[in-house]
Amino acid sequence: MDTKNNKTGNAYTFSDLFAGIGGTRTGFERAGCKCVFSSEWDRFAQQTYEANFDEAPLGDITEIGSGNIPDHDILVAGFPCQPFSISGVSKKRSLNKPDGFRDPIHGTLFFEIKRILRDKEPRAFLLENVKHLQWHDKGRTFKIIMRTLANELGYAVFYKTINAKLLVPQNRERIFIVGFKKWLPFDFP
Repeated sequence: MDTKNNKTGNAYTFSDLFAGIGGTRTGFERAGCKCVFSSEWDRFAQQTYEANFDEAPLGDITEIGSGNIPDHDILVAGFPCQPFSISGVSKKRSLNKPDGFRDPIHGTLFFEIKRILRDKEPRAFLLENVKHLQWHDKGRTFKIIMRTLANELGYAVFYKTINAKLLVPQNRERIFIVGFKKWLPFDFP
């Protein structure tokens, strides 16, 4: 993979949303990319992230204006899965709480990704979530996400479910959604 921005000759830059403790950042940095912004609301994850990278991520992305986010080449976001996962939906419904986009705390965070993609127009993005995202609400949730990314925002979008057991000792299937502002031939590894 070419890790240099063809326009500037510098490393590709990325923003790390819903950063957790920085696992995705680690992968992008190992590939030669440079993190210019990170956001994570959980204070314990923030502390670990700071210990890992000598910088604290900013907090709740819903409270951070797009103007406070530097321009970047790639947006990376592993947005919360609780509103879409089988166990999360089951738990919420057993407690008579809303799931999916109707969950007022975690369910609407995809639309923060939309806002930042719209306002910052990065060249590419990588989103990650549970594989059940594809089938949540009889597939309607995923259709909204794909329509938003492709039709509203103009990205060429690709997706694939990948099992982490190919790379780490755990059986964890996740969906990865990749988009490019300009169409590029793309195949998942």
